[in-house]
Amino acid sequence: MQKLFVEVSGHKLAYEESGAGETLLLVHGITTYSFIWKEMIASLAARYRVLAVDLLGCGDSEKPLYVSYALKDHAQRLKEFADKLGITKFHFVGHDLGGGIGQIFAVRYPASLFDLTLVNTVAYDFWPVQPIIAMRTPIVRQFMMASMDVGTFRLIVRRGLFHKKKATKDLMSYFMRPMGTPDGRKAFLHFARCLNNHDLTEIAGLLPSLPMPVLIIRGEADPYLSSAISDKLHREIPNSRLATIATGGHFLMIDEPEVVTSLVLEFVGGQHA
Repeated sequence: MQKLFVEVSGHKLAYEESGAGETLLLVHGITTYSFIWKEMIASLAARYRVLAVDLLGCGDSEKPLYVSYALKDHAQRLKEFADKLGITKFHFVGHDLGGGIGQIFAVRYPASLFDLTLVNTVAYDFWPVQPIIAMRTPIVRQFMMASMDVGTFRLIVRRGLFHKKKATKDLMSYFMRPMGTPDGRKAFLHFARCLNNHDLTEIAGLLPSLPMPVLIIRGEADPYLSSAISDKLHREIPNSRLATIATGGHFLMIDEPEVVTSLVLEFVGGQHA
């Protein structure tokens, strides 16, 4: 699938587009980019116009190091992204930090969303988690810049998968591609350095007032993000539902793409029933 580009806040954001109909925006987290949704896109695009974006600093998007990659700033850029493409309302699906961005977006721009789906998301003050915290330490950042290699990254990815056999050479090539250049590694570490859970704690009190339906999907074998996150989101957002997948790790869309796709389609389609 061909990458498209749009200028947002003076920088090029990359995205993939397929399908037609109402827009469904897919937003990845840290260590990944739009490829993480690749096994879901065809089925979603049979019913919706699917946009899978590369956040600034990730994938094929530009990687400036003099602008903030904080979650609240990514949310603002995604609003500009939607405006540039003439999208007035859409379905938001976010994974990991993408789910945190989705929460901020939903609080700031509720009229822009039909609904919100959060997949193994960050929230509240239960993050950042290791190894992200460690990378904020200068000596560790330098070590990671010098030594990040396929073996190190493979361990991180493999731990995040329930189905270990899916940690193939091809999958690792997708994960590692942005890390294969100095600019990609610097952008990854800049992203980690910009993380601040205050971006989410400051909106926590507004989540119970979200007007749109919210679906929370939790991979029960996620080793990086606690089940306390999804449980609290479900408890505090009245118009929410929680779905758990026993055979899903952190990278749920790789472990169980068909299950996640089915849950999203049922949820999003149900809003028009």
